[in-house]
Amino acid sequence: MNGETHSQLVNFIWGICNLLRGPYKRNEYRKVILPLTVLRRFDCQLAPSKKAVLQEFQTLKGKPERVVQARLQAITGHRFHNLSRMQFDKDGEHSLLNDPNNLAPNLNSYINGFSPNVRAIMENFKFSDQITHMAEKNILFEVIKAFCDPKLDVLKTIPNEQMGGVFEELIRIGAEQSNEEAGEHFTPREVIKLMVNLLLAPEEDLGTGHVVKTIYDPACGTGGMLSVAEEYIRQLNTQAKPQLFGQDFNDEAWAVCKSDMLIKGEDADNIIREDTFTKDGFDRDGDGNKWTFDYMLANPPFGVEWRQQLKYIQHEADTLGYAGRFGAGTPRINDGAFLFLQHMIAKMRPVEKGGSRIGIVFNGSPLFTGDAGSGESNIRQWIIENDWLEAVVALPEQLFYNTGISTYIWVVTNRKEPQRKGQVQLIDARNFWVQMEKSLGNKRRRIGDPQDKPKDPDHIAEITRIFTNFTDGETRTFSINDKEKELVVSKTFDNDDFGYHKITVERPLRLNFQASEERMTLLEELAAFKNLASSKKKNETIRQQEIAAGKARQQQIRDLLAAFADTHGDTLFKDRKQFLLALRDIDRARNVKLSAPELKAVLSALGDRDETAEICTDRHGNPEPDSDLRDTESVPLKESIEVYFRREVLPHVPDAWIDHSKTKVGYEIPLNRHFYRYEPPRELAVIEAEIKGLESEILDLLREVTA
Repeated sequence: MNGETHSQLVNFIWGICNLLRGPYKRNEYRKVILPLTVLRRFDCQLAPSKKAVLQEFQTLKGKPERVVQARLQAITGHRFHNLSRMQFDKDGEHSLLNDPNNLAPNLNSYINGFSPNVRAIMENFKFSDQITHMAEKNILFEVIKAFCDPKLDVLKTIPNEQMGGVFEELIRIGAEQSNEEAGEHFTPREVIKLMVNLLLAPEEDLGTGHVVKTIYDPACGTGGMLSVAEEYIRQLNTQAKPQLFGQDFNDEAWAVCKSDMLIKGEDADNIIREDTFTKDGFDRDGDGNKWTFDYMLANPPFGVEWRQQLKYIQHEADTLGYAGRFGAGTPRINDGAFLFLQHMIAKMRPVEKGGSRIGIVFNGSPLFTGDAGSGESNIRQWIIENDWLEAVVALPEQLFYNTGISTYIWVVTNRKEPQRKGQVQLIDARNFWVQMEKSLGNKRRRIGDPQDKPKDPDHIAEITRIFTNFTDGETRTFSINDKEKELVVSKTFDNDDFGYHKITVERPLRLNFQASEERMTLLEELAAFKNLASSKKKNETIRQQEIAAGKARQQQIRDLLAAFADTHGDTLFKDRKQFLLALRDIDRARNVKLSAPELKAVLSALGDRDETAEICTDRHGNPEPDSDLRDTESVPLKESIEVYFRREVLPHVPDAWIDHSKTKVGYEIPLNRHFYRYEPPRELAVIEAEIKGLESEILDLLREVTA
């Protein structure tokens, strides 16, 4: 099938949507078109063996289901079968069109005649609901009649791979028309192609013989990444045998993906419908061995909470540690993207068995969110210190259907090329884009791909070339705001360049004390003092007794401070030790005996920070830190903490010290900072001239209006 026939077939099938207008919104067309395309294709494939299957089935009654499945699939030559006499062929003896009044129950009966794998697909498409809806709106017959059109008889002869291309094009159109919903389950094709190129570019064995490669997507959606990766490998080597594996929790997305696999003759049982975190569909194989894959790709949802999976994930992290998937830590609850990458890393093949390569799409959060010691920072540290992070590519904005935010491709592998070991490449591809002719939701740009749009520049090849060059400081020239600018697009860094020590800088507490009326009034507002006249007892008599005793105690303390004020009211103590000695003398004389909490409340009320006061010390004579003056500094891993401290801190605050017990190691990837380029502001004369020009234009317009 040539490109023209391919387009004609896609256009004809999607043209059936005209019959759905009114009862269906544009973003709902796919709910009818995709499952009916699947049914029509399968009907065409099963037509030649239908009679033989029905005859054989009569001899298999009473046999185990497994035996029945195997015998019937051997006859059909496919991984599915159908035991209904109904068919789409409008000239057939049992055509669905023969009984318009009973079309809905007949179509449901036809679907129920399929093998369990196809029935499961239709159930997750919720296609029976669509049959009911179309019947109620009196469009079911016309829609089925359109799918029975002889023009679709070509589905009998189209090879699986080409039919897969047709189906994937229908998926793309449906996703684009659903705009906002699409981003959850559909990644733009050019982004997938770029990911696959980055992932497979260094591979040398893909073009040799009947190479077998496994490809896995833990958030496979409609299967776009798996399909493009498979297509790429087959282009390199027609004898290659890529094996596809995926998992997704969304019913419709899973149904679409599984349909695509069946249509292309793949093993659709490798597409699992479960929550990847709570029920790993590829934990152990049939022999009890851990599942691992050659290549893994994913575009997990951005900024999605994982609270529902918290119990399962935390239990695995606590009980299995690094033997499980989440030993390095867990990210904050409102963004589970990092969990997918950890899940994929857990499925990397050992290096001695060939290793693995991973490509994953993230927003900016995993680059820098999370301070030293946080889950995100610990995960970054684990990945980078194990030398798994190969590259991060910054993509143009407004590429995705449901978000215009910045996105990034992370390339992760446990088998870096020798020249990449110990290093990470950052690529700024934010200027490699073409404006869309028509916006699709938030998607207003695309990465240039001549295979999709012949007039486009080949941005995918160019970004891949920058990646494979692995050159620090490589530049490209872009036209930005009608000006040619040469910008750096590639930088390389040592792994340690992304790490830092977060040190806590303390300064001594300096307080003065005075028993002034204003400060003593503050005591009344302190919780510790207020709580003296409160009680939690349920017995009312006892509660009132405790409150009365508390009020009496409060008055004792007020009287103590009044006596202190009579003696030292005008004295400003700049040494806490001297103040405490003076207070102790009066306390003993009046036999008040302040408790530790009471004394703390008094110190808090009568004390005030004073840079000229003496340093407050603990019982061992060590200076106490002032929490209000506490600060932190990030010291690059490659630099001595002490050298940095003497150079950057002590010249400004000579009395500071480092609390080494609080020092933590953190990792972040400040990609934007590394590619930042200072642009000096325009000259004031230029701005002034522009303003005067605008004023002149406004005056001219006003004259026209008032003339």
